[in-house]
Amino acid sequence: MIDRRIAGPDPSAGAGAGPPDAPGVAFISSADCGLHDTGWNHPEHTGRLRAVLRAVGRDVDLFTRVAHREARHATPDELAVAHDPAYVAGVRTLAEAGGGALDADTRVSAGSWAAAAAGAGGALDAVDLAFAPDGGPRRSFVAVRPPGHHALRASGMGFCLFGNAALAALYARARHGAGRVLVVDWDVHHGNGTQALVQHEPDVRFVSMHQWPWYPGTGAAEDRGPHASVWNVPLPPGLARARYVDAFTRAVDAATTGWAPDLVVVSAGFDSLAGDPLGGFTLEIEDADALTRQTRARADALAGGRLVSVLEGGYAPERLGEAAAAHLRALL
Repeated sequence: MIDRRIAGPDPSAGAGAGPPDAPGVAFISSADCGLHDTGWNHPEHTGRLRAVLRAVGRDVDLFTRVAHREARHATPDELAVAHDPAYVAGVRTLAEAGGGALDADTRVSAGSWAAAAAGAGGALDAVDLAFAPDGGPRRSFVAVRPPGHHALRASGMGFCLFGNAALAALYARARHGAGRVLVVDWDVHHGNGTQALVQHEPDVRFVSMHQWPWYPGTGAAEDRGPHASVWNVPLPPGLARARYVDAFTRAVDAATTGWAPDLVVVSAGFDSLAGDPLGGFTLEIEDADALTRQTRARADALAGGRLVSVLEGGYAPERLGEAAAAHLRALL
């Protein structure tokens, strides 16, 4: 087990404060996430997050029932819970120099440090809320970009700079003493970065349902990690919708048989929807709702209701927005 206990914001000071009838779900985002400029010809452009915010804002009932919070910026020390400090510093330096490419798909612009630090900070805020002793929202949807589940300890890849979901899991253990954390990922791409960052922690379990064969080429079913704490569910494109939902649910149930987590973290990738340009799954908005409700039910039954959901992929912006709003409604 990695011992990386860190100082962070006092969870009893404001983060979860509110009356007993305060909203049960937080919606966390940051204006700074729009500063990550990949260009409009890049699949992971700022229009994705704008579409999410528009969809949530159009649903007046939804908009008024959640607690809206501006994400803080994760510090370099907090990011180092999951990432090599030299890599963290390198991303910041590259952004301050005006940006550049980490690989063929993954770009850093002048605003990327602020965006990625806010994205990670939003995930940490959600963890703080989940463990706040004063009754703050135990469930959060963190709508941020760039996504995170491909980011490795010392490198970015696949549009991702920092591993927000993995960081949330490791931070929950380091800051809040969470004994067990379940991370689930229904993005159409395997969460290779998340697996790499958490698989050496035997008390963190990871479930990933993803298209196979597909980018990034990892996530074989027989890859269980060094502690058999990984459940990879590789599936071909074009299956009936129910096949995907059933396979994901069965894997989550297998991962939690006789094992109750203190927190559930969701990598909520909506490129698993039918028609996404970067995937071949067939899920519809109703399936995003079903996956969310089933995951929330397990968090309620096993983890005291603590659930942190972080936005990952989804590259048809209007579909992404619709799915994200459905996801947030289901969390309520």
